[in-house]
Amino acid sequence: MKRRTFVKQLALSVAIASIGMSSTSLYAQQKTVKVGVLHSLSGTMAISETVLKDVALMAFEEINAKGGVMGAKIEPVVVDPASNWPLFAEKARQLLSQDKVAATFGCWTSVSRKSVLPVFEELNGLLYYPVQYEGEEISKNVFYTGAAPNQQAIPAVEYLMSKDGGNAKRWVLLGTDYVYPRTTNKILRAFLKSKGVAEADILEEYTPFGHSDYQTIIAKIKKFAAEGKRTAVVSTINGDSNVPFYKELGNQGLKATDVPVVAFSVGEEELRGVDTKPLVGHLAAWNYFMSIKAPANDEFVKKWNAYAKAKNIAGHKDKPLTNDPMEATYIGIYMWKQAVEKAKSFDVAKVSAAMGGQSFKAPSGITSTMDAKNHHLHKAVFIGEIKADGQFNVVWKTKGPVKAQPWSPFIAGNEKKIDAPALMAAKK
Repeated sequence: MKRRTFVKQLALSVAIASIGMSSTSLYAQQKTVKVGVLHSLSGTMAISETVLKDVALMAFEEINAKGGVMGAKIEPVVVDPASNWPLFAEKARQLLSQDKVAATFGCWTSVSRKSVLPVFEELNGLLYYPVQYEGEEISKNVFYTGAAPNQQAIPAVEYLMSKDGGNAKRWVLLGTDYVYPRTTNKILRAFLKSKGVAEADILEEYTPFGHSDYQTIIAKIKKFAAEGKRTAVVSTINGDSNVPFYKELGNQGLKATDVPVVAFSVGEEELRGVDTKPLVGHLAAWNYFMSIKAPANDEFVKKWNAYAKAKNIAGHKDKPLTNDPMEATYIGIYMWKQAVEKAKSFDVAKVSAAMGGQSFKAPSGITSTMDAKNHHLHKAVFIGEIKADGQFNVVWKTKGPVKAQPWSPFIAGNEKKIDAPALMAAKK
């Protein structure tokens, strides 16, 4: 029996050698690297976050098909924090402590990001955060691939104040009641006052997550707008509350020609379940739209369409849509891959150092670059009008990428925080 076993082992060794494959390279082909996907697949934020999990899986599949990362196949570990902010922290700890992931791609709301931030800093993990946010934060453990306020909120308001945007004079700041809308509106209120807008011309309103009755608020906006000055609404409503909000806009006939609404958390996906015909002309500000004409976007949309149909993804198998946070997720994953290969290591410190200056030709058609000093992307800004088919017509864009300002100059005291490298060093 021993001789027979020996002969079999010898034959296997000869077979491997005959095809030019050493035992070392055979092992390399079997290697895997775990990465985390931390998105709400249930609860109020599932409407926005589920598709980010799906596009992440698409990117991993693409990378694996081309040999993986440094010869290692990506093994995604998907968890569902269920729109429960403390659960985000628990799931993050699980990914880092138990699953030993090399990087995590996830979170949407700022409250979820702030919930996991201490965990990533304590356990020295890497988080790639793909959604626009309020700024006022940097971390050596986070790379922000969504927009800072100067890459979305400020340009949107400047556009609405301009002649092309309608010369708005009064402002409704409407958001979901948590850190992102409140901090963004604090920045916008300070910005508006710096432009001479009076306190009486600013109305600020908040609703809880999952809010569904917007009759009273829309009526209040109409009354505010009826007082004589051109009025615009800045919406930082998040999650599935956007569906009843936009439905109520249509129900009460609040048209873009009367009171334009610009949204920072509404894209193609959130408009999927809404009759968009009454919403034509209302706006959204992002760093990407599905309707952008660019070869890189044509390829991205084509790949997503094929993937969504092949995987039978709910909603997308019949009507595949792409949006800004999907693009930001995709960029983050490929930049992480590039950084790992530059560092020749999955080590957090080495990958983090290699991330600085990484560039990627984004689906928007614009090359995005990771700032080495503040961990934010340089991104182009687009403002689009809602079309009857739920897509967006780009009406304004920057000439090229805009460097992120995590610390808003409109917040008192931030002049002491502009030196991002010093702050990053202090956190190490």
